[in-house]
Amino acid sequence: MKHLRTFSLLCLVFICILPMAACSNQPSTIRVAEVTRSIFYAPQYVALEKGYFTEEGLNVDLKTTWGGDKTMTALLSNGADVALVGSETSIYVHARGASDPVINFAQLTQTDGTFLVAREAQPDFEWDDLKDSTFLGQRKGGMPQMVGEFVLKEKGIDPQTDLNLIQNVEFANIPNAFASGTGDYVQLFEPTASIFEQEGKGHIVASFGTESGHVPYTVFMARSSYLNENEKDMEKFTNALYKAQQWVQSNSAKEIAEVIKPYFEDTDLQLIEQVVDRYKSQGSYAENPILDEEEWKNLKAIMDSSGELPKDVAHETLVNTSIAEKIMND
Repeated sequence: MKHLRTFSLLCLVFICILPMAACSNQPSTIRVAEVTRSIFYAPQYVALEKGYFTEEGLNVDLKTTWGGDKTMTALLSNGADVALVGSETSIYVHARGASDPVINFAQLTQTDGTFLVAREAQPDFEWDDLKDSTFLGQRKGGMPQMVGEFVLKEKGIDPQTDLNLIQNVEFANIPNAFASGTGDYVQLFEPTASIFEQEGKGHIVASFGTESGHVPYTVFMARSSYLNENEKDMEKFTNALYKAQQWVQSNSAKEIAEVIKPYFEDTDLQLIEQVVDRYKSQGSYAENPILDEEEWKNLKAIMDSSGELPKDVAHETLVNTSIAEKIMND
């Protein structure tokens, strides 16, 4: 009888432990808010589609929040765990005295992703051609606008006096505004720029990414408290991203386009390949997740040039490279 009670007790303990063990093997869910859906973010979709996050024991719940302000609101209000957005947003949050600062921990893109599109074909385009024209720019305070103005100044053009600069059009409405006749030039992301070329609505004449140099244009970031409380998951997340970055670097634009096609169902596969090739050729996709100090300095210089740098913030204050360095050295 005593042995029977002991056996029954052991069975009860086993029954209680089994569900807990099963739960411990469940993948961690990480809610990611991306600022927009873009071929510019190809390595992220590669990591998802090739199962790199799953291999790390993670379930990534991706949602598109359409705009920097909305993305940061989602992150700060605990509507997302990780945000994919421009690094400038972390500086804006820091300047407002956030008690739980937003930390950049893994870089995805390292150049501007926009292109200068002219209404008419200009095979012999010179930057001086912009003078006295109407330029349909991006939202004030965002990275596209700041990089755009930075490049113009580098080319000897004062955006405020040398051209008619339009900045009061919402991000999502800029392509339609240009297609409807507003502006002689417009600053556009892909694939819209290439689509406009195909449809005869505009012609790509220059790349802001090529002209501006390396900058932490789009970065994965999280609240400091979340990073500290979920260190292992963040290492796994960054490792999955790094695998995808390596895969993107070593595979053709055609192969990349085929992998990320499910995220762009309404876009022709050949056009996706063309856009990926354009971004690869100008080195837009970061080769690893590390946001280095030189890139951070370039970001601040661009923001300062546009009058949008609220205060100087040291690299080590808002950037954590230890996670990326650890997974790259393992």
